[in-house]
Amino acid sequence: MDERGGSFVAVRRISQGLDRGNTCHSTSAEVVAGSAAWLGRGLSCVCAQRRESDPRPSFDLTPAQEECLQRLQLRIDVAYDSSIPEHREALRALWNAAFPDEELRDLISEQWKEMGWQGKDPSTDFRGGGFISLENLLYLARNFPKSFQDLLRKQEGDRSVWEYPFAVAGVNITFMLIQMLDLEAVKPRTMVGATFLKFLSENESAFDLLYCITFKLMDHQWLAMRASYMDFNTVMKSTRRQLERELLLEDVTRLEDLPSYSLLSR
Repeated sequence: MDERGGSFVAVRRISQGLDRGNTCHSTSAEVVAGSAAWLGRGLSCVCAQRRESDPRPSFDLTPAQEECLQRLQLRIDVAYDSSIPEHREALRALWNAAFPDEELRDLISEQWKEMGWQGKDPSTDFRGGGFISLENLLYLARNFPKSFQDLLRKQEGDRSVWEYPFAVAGVNITFMLIQMLDLEAVKPRTMVGATFLKFLSENESAFDLLYCITFKLMDHQWLAMRASYMDFNTVMKSTRRQLERELLLEDVTRLEDLPSYSLLSR
């Protein structure tokens, strides 16, 4: 996919059956081609834009927070590389978590479209979110398996005939969170980003957990808005606004206190 945008897949639903002291604590579906951009830079309309001239405050970090941010930034910088055995095994593990009763014939296979990838090689879609987007999906599958399956198979609510593609939506959520939290900056420049780093210094899995919360919140918004695939960008904007509001609530002292955390189920 180039910077001008590329293609996406829309899924037509056929059947609903388918130690704080020093650092961080450690169904059946039919795939249809379209013509809008779903990944990476092509999603400029999903993530809030800012003008470079806008004044941006910055927040000082504790040594622990700075170390945690640097660790997370190292994760963000890792691109998916099919020549690395650990990356291939992670991709295979994702398939096994999604479809435990169906053998994956090859890492490049038309079968991947069943999960909502754009083509037969998921590695081409990871360019929008990097290897961390695969790690996020695996974290969701391993820690909240019921929610993972509900999202994958669109098992909750009155669904649209044309649904968002699960896997590509997941990559978009990773990308949106990195932008929203300003994680590629040396220090946070928004209160939302500063609040998140406080959580990160207390829980090294905070980004992965926030990802899970966001995915369920996005799906909740999707259903509330009775959205179809052409509404995906609007739903993502609404999800971001709601997430920012929740992160700034006074009684939220950990991610598990977010109101949308209750949407997750194991």
